[in-house]
Amino acid sequence: MHRFRFLHAAVALLAAGWPVGVRAQRPVTRQDVVNAALAQGTRLALGRADSAAIRADERVARALPNPALSAAYTKSLPRYHAVLDLPLDWPWLRAPRVGAAAAASAAAGYRLAFERAAVRFDAETTYARALAAAAHARLSRRTAEDADSLLRMATLRRDAGDASELDVRLATINLGQLTNQAADDSLATLVALLDVQQVMGLPSDHPLVTLSDSLALPVPDSAPSTGEPLLLAAAGASLHSAERALRFERTSALPAPSLQVGVENGDPTGAEPGLLPTIGVAFSLPLFNQNGGAIARASAMRDRAAAELTLARRESDAAIAQTRRALALALAKARRDARLVGDAESVTAMFLVAYAEGTASLPEVLEAQRNARQVLARYVDDLVAAVVADGAVRLLTASAGSL
Repeated sequence: MHRFRFLHAAVALLAAGWPVGVRAQRPVTRQDVVNAALAQGTRLALGRADSAAIRADERVARALPNPALSAAYTKSLPRYHAVLDLPLDWPWLRAPRVGAAAAASAAAGYRLAFERAAVRFDAETTYARALAAAAHARLSRRTAEDADSLLRMATLRRDAGDASELDVRLATINLGQLTNQAADDSLATLVALLDVQQVMGLPSDHPLVTLSDSLALPVPDSAPSTGEPLLLAAAGASLHSAERALRFERTSALPAPSLQVGVENGDPTGAEPGLLPTIGVAFSLPLFNQNGGAIARASAMRDRAAAELTLARRESDAAIAQTRRALALALAKARRDARLVGDAESVTAMFLVAYAEGTASLPEVLEAQRNARQVLARYVDDLVAAVVADGAVRLLTASAGSL
């Protein structure tokens, strides 16, 4: 009996998240975890870096070509030559090039917004699972305490001659099993709490935080979602970028010319005194390369982007419909479980009274307690499933206007 009480104390310590050597833990809410994940998470940092690189590509596409200055010396007169080469950026070349880069930058912005929503979803679901693990640990600890009380009751009845040694041994086995289950659930609670710290960017070798929010049934947004989902918007922008890139490659078969202006000087005879102006135009002759390879590659990328958009649209529609069904089912099950919890606990209490009065057998009491544990545990699991499904619906339907 003393050994079981010691185990109960250890289980309670683990379930509360207070290991030896840790005296203070910071309480955090669900929003605190989300804010920390958005500010310190590496996943979002990678997305920001990718988006910044693509925005830099847009700046490159918008930049005007630099002129080239060349100086030469010849033995013919005049001997000194200076030429400034000014590349011309035709509008029909610049517009598709800049448009392709701008569309790619927009697609990167949509993907970064989706990554931000995904980080929020991961933080919220990790927090909810940690709350569920803590609820399971509390339930296991309470059932272990009830099993200990039942063992004492069976022992007293056996000593009074109202119960057999079989009841005491059966209650002892039940207590040992529930104590082991409580220890497992307490360890799972500790692991889930460390997962929350990892999401927050904190060290995950020992508990530093406690969870201050409670696990509650989510209230789905009844308003219909407006705007295109972020992944579809990103795929559409990628297709637009690929189309503009194909147009640019087709118009680049004849590159833009360059304007050359310069001066000549250095006639020792004096026949041509001063600076002599020069002007010319340089054309690229597409004799050996008509840009066919680049055009073929851009065409293939355009076809791929179109196929990806079609696939993304189909997968998005299917995922949203499936997640909405999962949310509706989880909400219905959680509401049904909530009604069963009270009935299961009252039935267990009545069986305990009946066993104390000698009108019910110990197996009947154990069966009632087992049913009550299953109902409570299922209620917690269905609550978490509803929270995760609600977050998944919001993630899949998130649009640029809703963020």
